[in-house]
Amino acid sequence: MTILYAALFSLVLGVTAVAVLMTVGRATGMVPEHSVEVSASVYEAVLVSLGVISALGLAGVVAGSWVLSRNLTRPISDLDKAVQKLKQGEHVQVPVASDDELGRLAASFNAMIRDLKDREARLTHMALHDMESGLPNRLALERLVAQHSDGWVILFSLDRFEVVRNAIGYDSMARLVTTLGQRISALAEGAAVARVGAGALGVVVHAQTGAEALALARRLGEAAHAPVKVNGAPVDIAVTAGVAGRAASSDTASPIDRAAIAVEQARRTRRSAALFDPGQYGDPAGNLSLISELMAALHNGEFSLAYQPKYDFRADRITGVEALARWTHPRRGVVPPDLFVGMAEETGHIRPLTEWVIHRALLDQRVLAEAGHDIQMSVNISGRLLTDDAFADGVLATLGESGARLCIEITETAVMDNPERALAMIERFAAAGVAVSLDDYGSGLSSLAYLKCIPANELKIDKAFVLGMDQSSRDALLVKSTIDLAHGLGLQITAEGVESPTALALLRGMGCDMAQGYLIGRPAPLEALLEQLGDAPVEATTAVA
Repeated sequence: MTILYAALFSLVLGVTAVAVLMTVGRATGMVPEHSVEVSASVYEAVLVSLGVISALGLAGVVAGSWVLSRNLTRPISDLDKAVQKLKQGEHVQVPVASDDELGRLAASFNAMIRDLKDREARLTHMALHDMESGLPNRLALERLVAQHSDGWVILFSLDRFEVVRNAIGYDSMARLVTTLGQRISALAEGAAVARVGAGALGVVVHAQTGAEALALARRLGEAAHAPVKVNGAPVDIAVTAGVAGRAASSDTASPIDRAAIAVEQARRTRRSAALFDPGQYGDPAGNLSLISELMAALHNGEFSLAYQPKYDFRADRITGVEALARWTHPRRGVVPPDLFVGMAEETGHIRPLTEWVIHRALLDQRVLAEAGHDIQMSVNISGRLLTDDAFADGVLATLGESGARLCIEITETAVMDNPERALAMIERFAAAGVAVSLDDYGSGLSSLAYLKCIPANELKIDKAFVLGMDQSSRDALLVKSTIDLAHGLGLQITAEGVESPTALALLRGMGCDMAQGYLIGRPAPLEALLEQLGDAPVEATTAVA
């Protein structure tokens, strides 16, 4: 802009100089025919004056440009730079140098920046804190974990959270969680305690080893057990702690997630605190792929049955077997039954799997009959199938056509989800001649009402009592009492977990009807069962069983 102004001013000076020269020439009467020397001497004074005027004009242009830049261009440039930094997330204040329009614009911009900073601070606080308790939230804890490579996450989960919350109310529960978080923070030397879930609080601590972090979790958990006062009333609390560190190379779960899993691992083993156990956790990503492969495995012949024999004390021979599904994966090898059965139940594949087991078992039962062995087939039935009328229709139709002997084994928990429908279906099976066995009796909340309602033929006492029977008089007394109870109700009794000749002899003396366990025989394919059935009685073969 300054160069443009100077050029324009020079042009004006040139035009002015020509006009002045012409005017002076006319005034003095000089004409062009005079010599150059004469003309130069005449105009010399005029040219000097014009040079001075031009220099002064140029100086004025420069001064004006500087003033213009200071009062107009620079404030606009400062505003532009501030806007560009704002786009990049930087909050820059613009200097206010005047009280004119540009000064007021700069002041308004600065006020807007201050409002933005306050708003962002409030949003950041909301994003990093739990609105109900005011404690930091999971996102804040994740940031803390990322900042401490040697940190261990301890997650404290309130036991009976829903029971306590329903008793004292949501608002009071929020205050209880806040107070508990502040207590744990004080015990952990001021470490930030975050609310990770409704009843879960997390903290990052420094420890050299997992054992050290676990010991700290136990100390903090024990100290946190003191009653918490809510509205002046003490509320008793208990917490279970889970501890986890950085992920292993193949583990994508966050330390917070693994600490939550450790809480569940602690509760399953009835401990106050537990360090995350990757072996117990397994491979969830691999398990997910197994779910999609399960149905294909049924069609591809990857499933087979293993039969565990049941020894009849009175007949002195094997009169029944329990059919157990086995999955041999082409790449992974043997898949544990606890894994694929649980997945089948959760995904709805338990019905086709159970139907396949029954179909295969009945075919093998025919093979055994042709070999001269009258064997009853027992099949475990999931609780999810006890309310499936279509499943019952299919099984009963198959049995009606084949005339086979089948026993269904169910657990008390399978009936508890929907007692009315489950009992109705069990009665339907019983009316059709299907034997009913109550499995794992004594392992759960077994009750007399449970025995009274279900039209069962057999009661299977849980192996936990049988295994310790030859060493514990209490276990032996419980087994004897259960045998007498079953006989009083007209039920046969089968003892699971028979693994020693002493236990077998004790059960015989107690009047037990059937025995099942590794001493009698491990689960084996049909061919091995046929060989065992052709052997001598159990007493003669248990030494090598």
